[in-house]
Amino acid sequence: MNRNITAFALGPFLFLRRRGADAKIWSALLLIVALFAAGPLPVSAAAPDTVLEWIGIMNKTVLTGGTNPLVSTRVVALVSASVLDAVNGIDPRFQPLHVKPAAPHNASERAAAIQAAYVILVDLYPMQSGTLKTQRDASLAALASTEKAHSIAAGVAWGQTVADAIWAWRMTDGIAPAPPPFLGVQSIVGTQAAIGAWRPTPQGLPNQLAGVPGAGPQFATMTPWVLTRPSQFRLPPPPALDSPEYAKDLDELFKMGDFAGLGRSQDQSDLALFWAGNTALYWNRIASQLSVERGLSFTENAHLFALLNVTMADAAIACWDGKYRYVFWRPITAIREGIIPADSDPAWMPWLDFFPGGTPAHPEYPSGHSTVSGSAAFILAAAFGENTAFSLDSETLPGKTRSFASFTDATTEIANARVFGGIHYRTSCVRGNMLGRTLADYVSRHALRATGDDRNDNEE
Repeated sequence: MNRNITAFALGPFLFLRRRGADAKIWSALLLIVALFAAGPLPVSAAAPDTVLEWIGIMNKTVLTGGTNPLVSTRVVALVSASVLDAVNGIDPRFQPLHVKPAAPHNASERAAAIQAAYVILVDLYPMQSGTLKTQRDASLAALASTEKAHSIAAGVAWGQTVADAIWAWRMTDGIAPAPPPFLGVQSIVGTQAAIGAWRPTPQGLPNQLAGVPGAGPQFATMTPWVLTRPSQFRLPPPPALDSPEYAKDLDELFKMGDFAGLGRSQDQSDLALFWAGNTALYWNRIASQLSVERGLSFTENAHLFALLNVTMADAAIACWDGKYRYVFWRPITAIREGIIPADSDPAWMPWLDFFPGGTPAHPEYPSGHSTVSGSAAFILAAAFGENTAFSLDSETLPGKTRSFASFTDATTEIANARVFGGIHYRTSCVRGNMLGRTLADYVSRHALRATGDDRNDNEE
C-alpha cells in the first residue's frame, strides 16, 4: 500500500489520537491498514446484514454471560440504541435517540454499526473481549472488499464516539450503585411478612437457595429511555385477596401450575418450559427471522431493533415500578401459607421450580415476561402486521420449535406458560401484556420517528 493511501486511511485516527481516543479504535485501525496493505480483496457473494449479524452476536454474548432477563432488556437497548445513532449520524433518516448526527460525510455506516455494537458489548462483557474482538475484526474485514479504507476508518471512529456517549448517558440511569437487599414488606409487628406481601421464595430445585432477595429493585426507579417516568402507565393494584377474580386465579394456579401436572397436557407442560428463557432474546430472534423474510434494508434493521429493544427496556422499567409498588406475593407463598392456615398446602410445588431459575426472585405483579412481550409484540405487529406467522426456538428447551399465526397467539401462549409454570396469576399476565402494549404505543409515537414526521403528540 503506498504512502498516500496509508495517510488517507489514518486521517480520522490521527485526529482522534490528538483528542485522546482509547486503544479500542487503534486495534481496529491496525486491522484496516493490514487488510488494505494486501491490495483489493475479492467481493464476497453475499455479505451478511451488519445489523442482523451483530444482533446475533449480542444474543450469543448475553447467553454466554448468563445475563438474567431483566438486565438483558438494558443490554439489548444499549447495543441497539448505539447502532441506530451511529448509523443515523452518518445518514440521518430518523430522530436520534441521544447522539445528534455529526459524523464525517464519508464514514462507513456499516463500520460505525459494527464498532458501536462491539464497544458496548465489551463494556458490558469484558471477559468475552477476546471473542468479541475476533468477531469485530471479521466483520470489518468483510467490509474491506466493498468499501474504502478511509471510509471504514471514519466509520469505526464515529461508532466509537456514539457508543461512548450512549454508555456515559445510561451509566447515570440509576443502575448503580445497587440498593440494599430487598427482603419484602414486613407486618406492623415487624417480624412476620404481611398477608399478601411478597417475601423471598425458594429458588430452583427443591431445598435449594431459599431466601434470595428481590432482584433488581433499582429498575423500579430507573430513568426510562423514552417514558417520562417509570410510573407513567402504572397499573391499578392487583385483585384483592377476598375478590372473586383472585379466587379464580388462585384456583387455576393450584390445579394447572402444580408440579404433578394432573390438570396439564404434555404440550402445556412443554410450553411452560419453552418460554422460561430470556424474554428480550426471544423477540430479537423473532424480529431477525421476519426481517430476513421481508427483506428489510440495513437502515430499516437499525431502526427496527433500536425501537424494539428500547421499548422492551422501558417495559421492564414500568413493570418493575409496579412490582416494587405493590409487592404482591408469589403463588408458591400464597398456596403454601394461605390467607388463613386452614387454606394452606405446605407441600405445593410449582412446575417450573423443578428447573433452573424456578419462581423468579422478585414480586409477582405484574408479570415481567408478559409486560416485555406485550411491548415487543406491539412494535413488531406495527412493523410486519398483526397476523404475521413465525416460528421460534428456545434456549430452555433445545431442539424444540413452536409456531404462531400471529403476535397475539404468542403473547397468549406466554401468559399460559407463566400460569402453567406455577409462577404467575392469570390477571398479572393479562394486565402486564396491556401495560406493555400501552407503553409501546407511546414510545413509537414519541421516539425514533422518521425525519419529516413533525407530529407533536404530547398525550401520555
